[in-house]
Amino acid sequence: MSYLAIVDLGSNSARMVVEALHDDGTYTEIIREKQDTRIAQNMGPERTLKETPMARTITALKYFQSVYAPFEPTVVAITTAAVRVAKNQAVFLTRVEQETGMQFRVLTGEEEAYYDYLGVVTTLAIRDAVILDTGGASVELIAVRDGQNQAAVSLPFGAVTLSETYHLANAIDQANVTAACADITAQYQALPWLKQQVGQPVVLLGGANRSLARMGRTILSAQEVDAIQGFDMSIDMVQQIVARLRKMSRAEREHMAGLEVSRADIIVSGLLPLLNLMTIIQAPRVIFSESGVREGLIAEMIQENA
Repeated sequence: MSYLAIVDLGSNSARMVVEALHDDGTYTEIIREKQDTRIAQNMGPERTLKETPMARTITALKYFQSVYAPFEPTVVAITTAAVRVAKNQAVFLTRVEQETGMQFRVLTGEEEAYYDYLGVVTTLAIRDAVILDTGGASVELIAVRDGQNQAAVSLPFGAVTLSETYHLANAIDQANVTAACADITAQYQALPWLKQQVGQPVVLLGGANRSLARMGRTILSAQEVDAIQGFDMSIDMVQQIVARLRKMSRAEREHMAGLEVSRADIIVSGLLPLLNLMTIIQAPRVIFSESGVREGLIAEMIQENA
């Protein structure tokens, strides 16, 4: 048996898993950790990573190293939208390597969407759906037909960037929500294949969507609020939860059952990509997935070694 550690540096949070790889091609998760690093904070239109988020992120990476070091694993480190578009990407990644020894692979938007697809279809019985992964600085959309990846795209907006661009962190002004929705909808409508997915459910990945699942399970008095894999929710319930959040102040959202305090400033912006997608394709329901890029990477490694 060997061990694999995957470090996934997203735009809003950094995550790390340690997997035990068994000789029969299966794997067991040993450790799962998350740090709210928000590397995309205050990047602005100049698309520059700022000092405080960079330092915060490197501290988190050093912590991850201390956790996985006893297993002596093979380490795979990936990063996505914020670092992908940053003008000072090379400076940041060089600094990371100098201070931690980690060498990050910067996934393209297409690669991120592909690994999302693999992670979902290898862990959920999904045949026909649209996968939506809402990150801090990008969203990935994948059309799945008969279990196959039919079309995929990465779009340059996410929970953090929408919140900062349209001032959705504190009291929510309807005019700002309308402007954000117009931006999102315009980018969706530029995808001709999306119009062919009418009536399909949406499979949800990403932190904002996981928060939505936990809020829904709390409302339903579920015994295990965090057990979201395969949990489904009607469009009516999604709309009710978002409508409730939009009426709250940031302080009130911080006390919303099922919602992490650290997401109170980006939860409304993080759910707007879903709301607009559900409207365009008339999705009847959503299905939540705990598996995404990290599980997709593992699935690819297992396929290659089979």
